[in-house]
Amino acid sequence: MRFTIFQESRKGSRKVNQDRIAYTYGRDTLLMVICDGMGGHAGGEIAAQICVRLFIERFQQEAKPVLKNPLKFLQDTMVRAHAALGSYANQFSMLETPRTTCVAVIVQANHAYWAHVGDSRFYLFRQGGLIASTKDHSKVQYLVDQGLIGPHEVITHPDRNKIFSCLGGLVDPIIDLSKRTPLRNGDVMVMCTDGLWATMPHGEMATWLTSTPILKTAPQMMREAEKRGGPDGDNLSAVIVRWGPETLTDEIATTTTTDSLNLGDFHTAIDKTVTLTDRKGTQRDLTDDEIERAIEEIQSTIHKYRK
Repeated sequence: MRFTIFQESRKGSRKVNQDRIAYTYGRDTLLMVICDGMGGHAGGEIAAQICVRLFIERFQQEAKPVLKNPLKFLQDTMVRAHAALGSYANQFSMLETPRTTCVAVIVQANHAYWAHVGDSRFYLFRQGGLIASTKDHSKVQYLVDQGLIGPHEVITHPDRNKIFSCLGGLVDPIIDLSKRTPLRNGDVMVMCTDGLWATMPHGEMATWLTSTPILKTAPQMMREAEKRGGPDGDNLSAVIVRWGPETLTDEIATTTTTDSLNLGDFHTAIDKTVTLTDRKGTQRDLTDDEIERAIEEIQSTIHKYRK
């Protein structure tokens, strides 16, 4: 496999970043995952952390050297994450189960597979045009589908943040799965949370990322989106991939080539930040000791659901 990959998460104007992002790849398969912990629910950042780590651990257990059924893996892992969040809440007597959105993508044999819950998004661009994307599980998307509001009204609608499917909710999540989608060299895949897409329309994203070195322009795009968010700006996160061998001179040296990896070896980039939301809803950074305990608790929960 050959690709160029970028990931970044920014806090925006929020006190705490509840987004979690990660990617991992072996010689023949790649996983990318983004979760947006739901800020109105206790422990959203913990929910996102549990979900991301569970994806990474199950992927590295099952990709030997590729996943037998990528779509089944995506669905099963989301179902297990949903159950793990309920278990975590019971274990620590939380009044409310931690919740998160999730979008995850598998690429192997030059085909992409994706699944999502909530309003974190995936876009697939080809030659500057949008050829595939997820559809939000949200109230405003329902209003768009019913013709009650236009797509341009979504970003400013007062109910924009109301979603009807998530991991960790009281009801089983609605998990949307893609078709097996062939990739071409030069295709650009973008996964992002609502802090990015709410300030950066997908057409503008394509302009930023098409025929340009994404490792140069993607950070610029993120800074611009954060600036547009202003004093009320949400956390914003993205994982962006240009598929295939790089042809842009500025990026040839940064192209990832997996051919030299041994079978069973994985390269992983995961956000390990952990913050605390107490019973009163107060958020603060964790001390070093608290970080270690939180990670141990998360790992204990994940261990029950990864097999």
